[in-house]
Amino acid sequence: MESGLSEIGSTKMFDGYNKRYRHNSETLGCSMTFSIYFPPSSHRSPVLYWLSGLTCTDENFIIKSGAQRAASSHGIALVVPDTSPRGLNIEGEADSYDFGVVGAGFYLNATQEKWKNWRMYDYVVKELPKLLSENFSQLDTTRASISGHSMGGHGALTIYLKNLDKYKSVSAFAPIANPINCPWGQKAFTNYLGDNKAAWEEYDATCLISKFNNLSATILIDQGENDQFYPDQLLPNKFEEACKKVNAPLLVRLQPGYDHSYYFIATFIEDHISHHAQALAL
Repeated sequence: MESGLSEIGSTKMFDGYNKRYRHNSETLGCSMTFSIYFPPSSHRSPVLYWLSGLTCTDENFIIKSGAQRAASSHGIALVVPDTSPRGLNIEGEADSYDFGVVGAGFYLNATQEKWKNWRMYDYVVKELPKLLSENFSQLDTTRASISGHSMGGHGALTIYLKNLDKYKSVSAFAPIANPINCPWGQKAFTNYLGDNKAAWEEYDATCLISKFNNLSATILIDQGENDQFYPDQLLPNKFEEACKKVNAPLLVRLQPGYDHSYYFIATFIEDHISHHAQALAL
């Protein structure tokens, strides 16, 4: 399948450019969009991948987070993929907000036949970086870090832990940190992965940290204390306990009064960009 890469939007911001692209994804079998913020730079820019949460597209972070100010200052490119395949017209794909086509790909490779195109893990880890390296000479994809929010925080943590050779650092806002033990994760994993609980653990950061803990950079997590999903869905305390058992470097910051929204993300995003800039040796 030819990528058919095309630019579909461009806006200037902090002397760099937000650009949006569409291409044909061989991994997912459909047309996909992604956004890039290119900072003003005379050198090749390292990449920070941002993975968004349930119901989001590639546009939410670009429009709402204000991350471009810090990215421009540090010379980091922001790469934001969509959150699920689109347009495949699978029965039941749009029945609920927390599963299927409405931004609920969960950054895994589905094993159940009905959902075989839901391979967001391979898309983020393999196809998208290859597409970037082949088409954007201004990006240095060999220097990359990863971050995300909620479902995207889950994606960032699990992808980082399973690919420590590909990413210099990870951070997350209110991640779904132990999905095998929360309703969102159990619903998604049952449908995408079936009943094999061992397969579920391969996409659970709390389980993975016991296997992949030779980390060169501290994991940064911000969690709002007024987040309505904090007690039952996100479970950062479980991840923190697992990190302590293996002495994995982790900084969890509980932020009083903050909720699950992009107001929360916009407040602390500069800290996260700085965290990654340090790991990327900028």
